[in-house]
This record gives sequence, C-alpha cells and structure tokens, in this order.
Amino acid sequence: MSSIKSQFPASFKFQCQIPIRINDINYGGHVGNDRILLFAHEARIQFLNQLGYSELELGGTSLLLTRATIEIRKELFFGDTLWVSVAALNFTSKGFDLIYKMEREKQHEKELVAAAMTSMVCYDYQNKKMDILPLDVQEKLSH
Repeated sequence: MSSIKSQFPASFKFQCQIPIRINDINYGGHVGNDRILLFAHEARIQFLNQLGYSELELGGTSLLLTRATIEIRKELFFGDTLWVSVAALNFTSKGFDLIYKMEREKQHEKELVAAAMTSMVCYDYQNKKMDILPLDVQEKLSH
C-alpha cells in the first residue's frame, strides 16, 4: 500500500487553519481518527468556496464522496492549530481526487500530522446518477 504522502503535489495552492477543540479529543486524550475525516470535509468546503463552488453547485453539477483514506502520523491535542492544504488531482471524465496535507506548527516549523485523500464524483442528485465533470471546473480546480 502506497502512502498518501507519496502522492503530494509539488505545491498546494490552498491552505486553511482549523483549531483543535475540546470536542475533537477522544478517550485517549488526543484527536480521534474520525475527526481527521471531518477536518478534511471542512477544508474541502473552504477550498471549493474560495473557487466559487460548493458540493451542491459545482458548475452545474454536484459532488458525491465515494472513498476516503486517512493516515495518521502524529497525535493532535486540544489547543493545537491544524494547517490543512488541499489539492485536486487524478481527474477523470466524472470526478477527481482531493488530497489533504495536515500539519501543525511545532517550534516554528510545520510537521506532518496526518494525510487524507477523498475520491469525488460528479453526481446529479435529482436524477440519482453520475454526471460529467465540466471542463471549466476541472481547469479551475487544477490551478
């Protein structure tokens, strides 16, 4: 199994901050693995919004998440600030993958704490079927 980190692009053109809240902490005293996927969801929404899109309005189509993979590298704790970088890649005629690099600042340097990848397909919710990824959307997402 290959690492998500090995698929990171040379650069990410989007980044957001997510503070770690007390309700993100599990019984082990650190961020639970389920929260990593929630952080990816939050970053995805912010990424799409800054491009003028949403999951329900993506240039005339919508998005449906079909697969999610997470890798946890380090523990996160209450009070940490998570920096999530997002990039779109692996485009097909009906969708693409989003890759998430999750870092925290430690001693004035960022360290990788988690990585995630979600596979997104274009979906017509009214007709309940997959849809085509508009070329102008692909162009905007990939730059």
